[in-house]
Amino acid sequence: MPELPEVETTVKAINKFENNILERVVVHNKNLRWEVGEAVELDTKGKLVKKITRRAKYILIHLDKSYLMIHLGMSGKLRIQSTKNNYFKKHDHAEFIFKDEKIVFNDPRRFGSIHLTDDFNKHKLIENLGVEPLSKNLNKEYLFNLCKVSNLDIKKLIMDQKKIVGVGNIYASESLFLAGVKPNRSCKKISLDDCSKIVKAIKKVLRYAIKMGGTTLKDFYSADGSEGYFSLELKVYGRNNEICKHCDSEIKKIIIGQRATFYCEVCQS
Repeated sequence: MPELPEVETTVKAINKFENNILERVVVHNKNLRWEVGEAVELDTKGKLVKKITRRAKYILIHLDKSYLMIHLGMSGKLRIQSTKNNYFKKHDHAEFIFKDEKIVFNDPRRFGSIHLTDDFNKHKLIENLGVEPLSKNLNKEYLFNLCKVSNLDIKKLIMDQKKIVGVGNIYASESLFLAGVKPNRSCKKISLDDCSKIVKAIKKVLRYAIKMGGTTLKDFYSADGSEGYFSLELKVYGRNNEICKHCDSEIKKIIIGQRATFYCEVCQS
């Protein structure tokens, strides 16, 4: 599944379409996770793209008075190709067509979605989301206040999208390893100092993953065709029974919240 660094990498790849006219959107298959509304095609013709940003895992294309929201779901990706290029892949569900190039939305599992809204902050899929992990809103005090009233394990808490957005399974495991905190430690046993280490680790891991273009575990590619190489830097994720890169202990695998979780019992406590 594309996580925050993969979505951010995708946004950076399509930023070149800012200040260009979106000539039209062509939807080939409306049956995504939610049915694509007719307004996506009808109300976007000839609109100026003012900006392209991200909120959580949503790609936001800012138009004159509305916003296109794109979620990549489990298997979705965008690619850029020439407008004159009629190359069509299976599971190409929508095209965002500009003068010289177009953005193609491909999603084999169809868990992605495309929406048009007047105010993305008030959209039902976004309005209840938590703070952005790379913003100043995620700080040690914020996390500590969450931990004090939570009965969850720390990994489940930092993956709760209503509390903190975009810290997916891979990056949660990697961040907690960097912070030296076991993923199954109770939030009630997390100190303010622990919170400081966790917040710093989350920001560092995510920023580095973005710099590396995301994590290519199966077939993630950015919209410009570049691969993500953060998988080469993974310290614990997917490395169960392998030797820790920081000590001689074996990496362990447990299940937390139905998700595979990896940690070092020596480096993390």
